[in-house]
Amino acid sequence: MKILDRYIGRIFLRHCLLILAILVVLLSLLELLSQLDEVGRGGFRFIDAVLVVLLTLPKRMLDLLPITTLLGGISAMGSLADHGELVGMEAGGVSALRISAAVLGASLLMLVGASLLGEFAVPRMEVEARARESRAGSMEQGLTVLGDGFWLRRGASYIRVERMLTPELAEGVIIFSFDGQGRLQSYLQAQQARLESERLWTLHEVSRKIIDQDNIIQSDTVTLLPVEDFLTSAQAGVLGTPPYSLTTPDLIRFITTLEESGQNSSQYATALWRKLTVPLNTLVMALLALSFVFGSTRSIGAGFRMAIGSFAGIVLYFFDQITVQWGLIFGLHPFLTAVLPVALIGLVAFIRLRKLFWRGARQGLSS
Repeated sequence: MKILDRYIGRIFLRHCLLILAILVVLLSLLELLSQLDEVGRGGFRFIDAVLVVLLTLPKRMLDLLPITTLLGGISAMGSLADHGELVGMEAGGVSALRISAAVLGASLLMLVGASLLGEFAVPRMEVEARARESRAGSMEQGLTVLGDGFWLRRGASYIRVERMLTPELAEGVIIFSFDGQGRLQSYLQAQQARLESERLWTLHEVSRKIIDQDNIIQSDTVTLLPVEDFLTSAQAGVLGTPPYSLTTPDLIRFITTLEESGQNSSQYATALWRKLTVPLNTLVMALLALSFVFGSTRSIGAGFRMAIGSFAGIVLYFFDQITVQWGLIFGLHPFLTAVLPVALIGLVAFIRLRKLFWRGARQGLSS
């Protein structure tokens, strides 16, 4: 049985990886064409466009994982069915439930890879990709983007921002001010900066040091400090940190920080729950793929089966995206927004496979 399980799993993974490679290549080419429009702006070059496409590959692969599992499962199991191998397995005493378990076991390997990809590769590579994309306009605006933070020059002042939590909230702000001779006049450090209007920001929990002509340092702390000519709202929007470029611990920290400062954290909370439900989403897609083989569509041809699966995948993808937008617009709980598409897909798969599960359960009880 272990040999058979490995065989089924190998066929399943091979088809999934093949479909994933095809989809990734197609979408990467489209992304490259989009990036070429930015070549020549600021310091953005052709090599930067290519690197952006390569750096965003892990995110692209992660986004395609559910539909890849669906199409790969339909292709793999449909191939076994079309060649009579499934009939031979069932004739040899291997139940359809056991074959399904082998497919789900193989999908767990994809889940492990996807979890590692989403937690370690995607955040780091997305940060680097966004830094390169920002070159298109950063040089014109006096910005130097470094990872998820940036340096900004305003006259004789240099501003360092550790991270933009949202377009209206910055974290870890340091401002160095110099005189006309290049001598440091003041050093200011704030935990957060909040956008109040087009150019007016309010610094929170400020620690300030002022150096006079005799090099005497005077220190003080203030709770709130208004600052103008810091960042425009348009610049802040470009530099904001997208939720998908964060690890799970960073997402939790972002959500906590935003809630403590009275900001809306629903976008980041939704991203957190969606990241946590990726394994479950992949499993239900594998179940849905099995329903196209063991369900009512088993007797149809491979081409028609793939066409139906592709259509179902497109419909489910758009339904998932619409659910997220509706959740943000109508203020639904982030957990409900993330779980609703998975629950509905799982329900459809279970209904289509209920006869299979019932037959497998009766065989297990009778044995």
